[in-house]
Amino acid sequence: MRTIVDLPKEQIAALDAYAKGKGISRAAAVREAVATYLPMRKKKKIDWLKHPAFGSEKMPKGFNSVEYVRKLRAEWDHRANEGDY
Repeated sequence: MRTIVDLPKEQIAALDAYAKGKGISRAAAVREAVATYLPMRKKKKIDWLKHPAFGSEKMPKGFNSVEYVRKLRAEWDHRANEGDY
């Protein structure tokens, strides 16, 4: 497919220098840039349950998340009441 693209002089100069350095045509350089910029395949959806980092943070034995959240919220309430937030 052919297309027309308007580029500023600085980008044309940079494109020409890149193409000359690689020994390719300007059109080939543009195709390379587009291929690099746009993914050629769809991104895979990440299954977070199978991700290697899932569950990597280990909590101490006997850690109670409910009590921890209550403690954090109490701290926030304390700061809000004193105006220190």
